[in-house]
Amino acid sequence: MASESRHLSVWIDRPLDTVYGYASNPANLAEWAAGLGSSVEKVDGQWVLDTPEGQIIVAFAPQNEFGVLDHYVTTPSGEKVYVPLRVIAEGDRCEVVFTLRRAPGMSDADFERDETAVAADLATLKKVVESR
Repeated sequence: MASESRHLSVWIDRPLDTVYGYASNPANLAEWAAGLGSSVEKVDGQWVLDTPEGQIIVAFAPQNEFGVLDHYVTTPSGEKVYVPLRVIAEGDRCEVVFTLRRAPGMSDADFERDETAVAADLATLKKVVESR
């Protein structure tokens, strides 16, 4: 059980369909989510990313009209981590909200490091999508 959550968000000046369409495609993860992995490929029907700790598997929620990008990350040790991620429409722009959860036993320094990495990934997502 997570003991603490932080909601990190970024506003993107593009409509939901554009942001969701880009962010929901796992093939794009390495371009904007450097905190997750450096390369991505589909192997035997699963999206696999390379990380310094080894390969991880990412499985997104099915495509939907609500902007839900929740996903599971399976770590090299086999642990499945649930990650809530949403794209929320507001007229011709949207807010992307990532819920960062502290893992049991995680130090303050590690939690802060994860928060910094997620914030950087969201900033990159904004930059990439708005430049298209």
